[in-house]
Amino acid sequence: MNELSQENRETSEGVPAGGSAPRWLVVVLAILAVVLGWVAYAQYSARAELSARLDEAGQKLTRLEARAASLEDNYANLKAQSDVTGERLGLTQQELSRARSLAQQIKEDQRRADEQLGTQLAQQQTQLGSLSGEVGEVKGDVEATRQALAETQSQLQRTIGDLGVQSGLIAKNSGELEELKRRGERDYYDFDVKKSKQYNRAGPVSIRLNKVDTKRQKYTVTLLANDKHIEKKDKTLLEPVQFYLQGTRHLVEIVVFQVDNDRVVGYVSVPKEVALNR
Repeated sequence: MNELSQENRETSEGVPAGGSAPRWLVVVLAILAVVLGWVAYAQYSARAELSARLDEAGQKLTRLEARAASLEDNYANLKAQSDVTGERLGLTQQELSRARSLAQQIKEDQRRADEQLGTQLAQQQTQLGSLSGEVGEVKGDVEATRQALAETQSQLQRTIGDLGVQSGLIAKNSGELEELKRRGERDYYDFDVKKSKQYNRAGPVSIRLNKVDTKRQKYTVTLLANDKHIEKKDKTLLEPVQFYLQGTRHLVEIVVFQVDNDRVVGYVSVPKEVALNR
């Protein structure tokens, strides 16, 4: 009897009272419901995002198709313009090929020219090194030549007078006359004589201007020295007019370096001995 009561009590503990489901089953069902809800929400969200992306991709595709159509139109226009330009220029494929070949040839020629120029520059630098020593010698030769030219110029300033005698240095203007005076080789007396019947004194000589020819730069004067009258006709500019003082061997020279209307300007040149004997 006691064993039967114990068996019935175990059976009643294994089945919940009132026939209700076990608690763990309720928990499992609740979890499944949550999982299914989350899965359904995730699928919905994924479908919504995918739909949005598909819409955006569709819009981009539409824009790309429109751009492609525009590019095709532009390409067609450019091709038409290119064809027209090619026809206008008369360019053929053969001519273009020749132009490319010519450009390549020019490039090659330029390269060779650059190489030759580099070689020539190197050679010139070598030559410059060897010529540097010769520059000093050339400078010395130039200086010697300059001195020779200076001596030649000094000689060219002398000329033959109207008496056929070699003159002294000739001054061609008042500045050069002052230089002759500074040298002191002879005595110089400048004059500015106008056409007149009167004489003008210049050192040991008196001068009277008789005639002037400005076109031919000639003049005629009468000289008075030691009571002796000497006429010099048709003398030219810078011509040494020469005469000897009476009773001496002193050669006096008159040089006119300016001839104007009824006027001559120049100087009288006499040896130093004349001034000492006066």
